[in-house]
Amino acid sequence: AAPADEAAPIKFMAPYAGTAMAEYFTYKGGHALCVYDDLTKHAYAYRQMSLLLRRPPGREAYPGDVFYLHSRLLERGVKLSDDLGGGSLTALPIIETQASDVSAYIPTNVISITDGQIFLESDLFYSGVRPAINVGISVSRVGGNAQTKAMKKVAGKLRLDLSQYRELEAFAQFGSELDPDTQRTLSRGERLVEALNQTERNPLSVADQVAAIYAGTGGYLDRIKVERVSAFLSDLRDRLHSESSELMDSINDDGKLSDEQEEELGKAISEMIDDFGPDFDEEGQELEEGESDRVKSEEERSKPGRTADEGDDADGDDEAEADDDDRPADGDTGREEAEAGATA
Repeated sequence: AAPADEAAPIKFMAPYAGTAMAEYFTYKGGHALCVYDDLTKHAYAYRQMSLLLRRPPGREAYPGDVFYLHSRLLERGVKLSDDLGGGSLTALPIIETQASDVSAYIPTNVISITDGQIFLESDLFYSGVRPAINVGISVSRVGGNAQTKAMKKVAGKLRLDLSQYRELEAFAQFGSELDPDTQRTLSRGERLVEALNQTERNPLSVADQVAAIYAGTGGYLDRIKVERVSAFLSDLRDRLHSESSELMDSINDDGKLSDEQEEELGKAISEMIDDFGPDFDEEGQELEEGESDRVKSEEERSKPGRTADEGDDADGDDEAEADDDDRPADGDTGREEAEAGATA
């Protein structure tokens, strides 16, 4: 490592020295990860050296071979064949952007070399979105090839939903009246962002991620208020691991989600919403306080396990109780007959 107060030549050589050490473990059959934090300062150091050496400056005063500076470094990332030991070296470069400008010289150079980028935005971070990933600018050339089949199946709409949400969010600030489709997109986007928020040092299994994303993209979270989404997902994970452990283990082990398993997962999420207490009905109308309990009781009465005979019996019991209330007591009947005889 080269601290910030080191001379420019030391900063220039530090990434190459670190990569050489990583390559040692790679060619020993190990798997190495080299994190370059950050290559923007590396380019600054090289520019400083080049200007002191009176080399002709180019764009943004960088020398003409600044692209080669980073390409020869990052292209040392490798996956060796089994004949060569099967080791690997993964390069993870970090680039600083000024005012979120990814079109600057160094960011575009590194983006053109790597297999994709994750763009972190300070505005999202300060608004409470963590990790603060801008899904519109973030790109992966590997794409779904690095995902399990279960994740690919449930997360297909996630990127599109979040991109539409970000665009409409900025537009909604200037519009007073929004059509129902726009309101629905904004509402779902808020819940997706909340579902993707993750606390520090709290990794989730693949099955937990699949369940959370499926609840969001499938519209199940639309019936829960945004501030209750985190609590709902936490309770959902606990219930799935206790009552649907076979389903969760299957997703973790096989990485697949069949149609039957998807149906089982959707049913479990629906039941969890009923027990948790929905805040909105299926049309998106907010339920009043106590109305969610009424909706829950109506759904329980409409379950297939409750037959019509049971309903008739219940109605018969109610009628019998009403008849008992209307029928006078034995003492009252005798008193009425005596009064009628005296009058006669």
